[in-house]
Amino acid sequence: MIWANNSLYRHGRFARVFGLVSVGFGIITFSHTVQVWIWAIAFLGMGVISDMNSSLYFALATYSTVGYGDLTLGPGTRIFGTFAGVSGVLSLGVSTAMLVAMLSRFLAKEPKDIPQGSEDQEKP
Repeated sequence: MIWANNSLYRHGRFARVFGLVSVGFGIITFSHTVQVWIWAIAFLGMGVISDMNSSLYFALATYSTVGYGDLTLGPGTRIFGTFAGVSGVLSLGVSTAMLVAMLSRFLAKEPKDIPQGSEDQEKP
């Protein structure tokens, strides 16, 4: 009976941890998407890229530091593109650190409701 309670507790804990990590991942993904759109609108607003599709493509490639090089900025606006790349590196790094910290915190906790060593005790 103790094993059944322990198994149910672990299953419920897994579902909670999975749910919280999924929500955290969704929020982080949404925030990165918003940042890429902000950079794309800024590039479009400055007039350095002519259409929204190319602007989004350039913003995402720069933000993720892939930087294919098929679209480039002029000499006066290159530093602005560099800021987009730096902000992407920093944002992705902070997001990764937050997810790792969240996972390590959730997975390191021991079940508090189950007495330690109760599975090994003999039944009367």
